[in-house]
Amino acid sequence: MKCPPFDYHAPRSQAEALALLARHGEEGKILAGGQSLVPTMAFRLARPASLIDINRIAELDTCRAEANRLRIGALARHARFERPVVPGPTGALLARAAEHIAHAPIRTRGTFCGSLAHADPASEWCCIALALGAEMRVLREGGERLVPAADWFQAVFTTALGPDELLAEASLPILGPDWRCGFAEFNRRAGDFALAMAVTALRLDVAGHVAEARIALGGVAGTPVLAREAAASLLGAPPTPDRLRAAAALAAEGFEPTEDAQVPADYRRDLVRAMTRRALEGSLAA
Repeated sequence: MKCPPFDYHAPRSQAEALALLARHGEEGKILAGGQSLVPTMAFRLARPASLIDINRIAELDTCRAEANRLRIGALARHARFERPVVPGPTGALLARAAEHIAHAPIRTRGTFCGSLAHADPASEWCCIALALGAEMRVLREGGERLVPAADWFQAVFTTALGPDELLAEASLPILGPDWRCGFAEFNRRAGDFALAMAVTALRLDVAGHVAEARIALGGVAGTPVLAREAAASLLGAPPTPDRLRAAAALAAEGFEPTEDAQVPADYRRDLVRAMTRRALEGSLAA
């Protein structure tokens, strides 16, 4: 199918893009990579009257380390992260996840921030953003605001982004060498949407005990979710195999999984248990 008719705008500055968003409101949509938006338009699931193409705004095509944060602009493509963009656990985690995102042609066009704005529950970047405590810099005509990942994801394909706002940048903490990060996901074929994924981050103290822990799950509910009880169970002790398995079991029981005719809830719970264990074990083996 072909997309329904729309007006096309190609601003060359953030100010121009924000003015267009203010003018068109609900009828305007930002186009960056277009790897999610264009298919939904082709199937008539989205019918924006205007597309605002931001690809000519050079200041949005950034990925830089600044003040212990990795700042990712709205035009940073998935493929940019296939190799570590910063040294240490953060860069390695992004590179590990990038290889699971769709296929190479999509990775060369789709964007990190576009994925966060689309908020697919099975998005690798959304799960990582929640796990690491990302922060989104949102612009609108006349102002800006910062939105933490915990407040960003609201429902399936729904975020805190307003119709007249632009997600200009997402930032992640650049984790130090005392952190151990892991990632695991399951899909039936390479490039398919994940049926379950887990992102883990552990900080070990000098005694080898877990001082901080975060576990996020994706592809299992309407939004990515934090497995808080599972993460808390690891604190204050060495991350032994038995403790990792127990934490994975808690992660599997700490939420209500989505289900459909092909993926029953109990199957998803088993996948969460397995993916969480693999992510935790993988983080410590790296």
